[in-house]
Amino acid sequence: MADAVNWDREADVVVIGSGAAGLPAAIVAREAGASVIVVEAENHVGGHAITSGGNLPLGGGTSYQKKYGIEDSADLFFQDLTDWSVVETNGFPPYRYNDREIIRAFADNSVAAFEFLLAHGVKVIDRPPNKVGHEIGVSALRTMQISVEDWPMVHTGGPADPDDDEIRAGAGLIRPLEAAALEAGVEILLAHRMTAIHRETPRDGRVLGIAVDHKGARLNVRAEKAVIVATGGSTGNVNFRRMFDPRLTEEYCGLAGMPWSDQDASGEIAAMAAGAALWGLFNYTGEFGSGITKPGAIGCQYGYVNVRWHPGSEVFDKARAVGLPVKDWQDVILVNMLGRRFYDETGGHFNYNTYQSTNPYDPHSYLNAQNQKYNPSNFINAALAGIGDGHNGGGPIWAIFDADAVAREKWLPSPPHVDVDAGFFFEANSIEALAAKIKMKYQRVPMPPQNLAATVARYNSFVDAGKDADFGKPKPLHKILKPPFYAAWATPVIHDTRAGLRINARCQVIDMNGEVIPGLYCGGESAGGFSMHGLPRAICQGFIAGREAVTENS
Repeated sequence: MADAVNWDREADVVVIGSGAAGLPAAIVAREAGASVIVVEAENHVGGHAITSGGNLPLGGGTSYQKKYGIEDSADLFFQDLTDWSVVETNGFPPYRYNDREIIRAFADNSVAAFEFLLAHGVKVIDRPPNKVGHEIGVSALRTMQISVEDWPMVHTGGPADPDDDEIRAGAGLIRPLEAAALEAGVEILLAHRMTAIHRETPRDGRVLGIAVDHKGARLNVRAEKAVIVATGGSTGNVNFRRMFDPRLTEEYCGLAGMPWSDQDASGEIAAMAAGAALWGLFNYTGEFGSGITKPGAIGCQYGYVNVRWHPGSEVFDKARAVGLPVKDWQDVILVNMLGRRFYDETGGHFNYNTYQSTNPYDPHSYLNAQNQKYNPSNFINAALAGIGDGHNGGGPIWAIFDADAVAREKWLPSPPHVDVDAGFFFEANSIEALAAKIKMKYQRVPMPPQNLAATVARYNSFVDAGKDADFGKPKPLHKILKPPFYAAWATPVIHDTRAGLRINARCQVIDMNGEVIPGLYCGGESAGGFSMHGLPRAICQGFIAGREAVTENS
């Protein structure tokens, strides 16, 4: 293949993706003396990371942990993230299936990655570390919040409101790193979508570079030392994600982080074509953490619990609606495609493990599971169960409510708050007419009007009785009586990717024979073997990959 490729560009290190893994990798490699090109599929940097809440549980003994008297170490962090005995209230283990080699590298590099961020313009809110975060270990407070400073928020297009409890601080991570990368001499090519990874032969030899598509033009970019896959995971690729869970069909279209960027599995697919193996697959669908969540807003496609897209955002033309944030799930009932309730609406998604969430805690003790009070949270499973017709996927879930609920929640049930044009919100003056109106591409069967009318009538009787005889919703409070009536998209949201390419401690990609693929590295959500939600694993693995890509190939 080496002779067949005409190279249009070249650098020592080529990084695919400009998010929480890609930018640290690029900066570290450049500062180690390598020339670096970053290719980014979108016309803006940041990936999912720039839309994030900016929680940063990089522990092990950081400067802020020391400042506030919190004892932690790499050994303790490693012990926490590999403890087989920790289970959630539904019995699922958050750490048991982590790859020990990968976690050891994370624990050993966590402090250095944290201090790297501070040295490159990222600021954290100066307060004691806290326990916010998912699967970050039970033994020490580790999480700092990234300060967004004056950087514009991508979901609003403007600066953060100091009084806004929905601040998304990912811009406070990505913008300083983008500036640091450019200052160091990293070249960032926007709207360059990687389409293939070149190897000496299709499944053997050294990785030589990548093919990219730039607005229809095909380019080849040579990598003298290494290619680093930092493409951000696979939640947006329906057929790929269904390898892990057949239920995750097309209707789960409101992905966290979209429409800013898509987790399209492009890095995984290109690396697999070059011989790479997948790894850590249980962690993708283990029933813990926030891999798939209840929506935080209804009536819009992108209803992820912690992000609201607003008209000032540069991607609002794709998001189309802000959504109606739900303060109290007593204000709605949730029905499936057939207009039938399926679970207590106030139920939550799966639990996650954090500081002292297993308490008492004795490392590697059988008592951790024995002492855990069994209390499964099955809202997500019920929502994904479907309608019993032999099809995979649960289909759309609709929130049904009336004018009184609108008043209680102080909603504005019209654009741009709801997405009428694309079929994520409907309104009618009767329940039967509302069911008849629900027509959109994911509603594969009509909702029988008589079903929805019967469901609402039965629920109203539960309000009179003070008891939900079907699903045990705690004391149903509000009848659905006052027109107009509304149906708002309330389908679960796929949140993050917890499986991907097999890597080793150096973030080198491994093939199906257990051998290193020379010159190929990966980190973040495109890498498998590490069940932790959010920024830390991406940042730390990008940090490791950028360093190793240069030192291993010098």
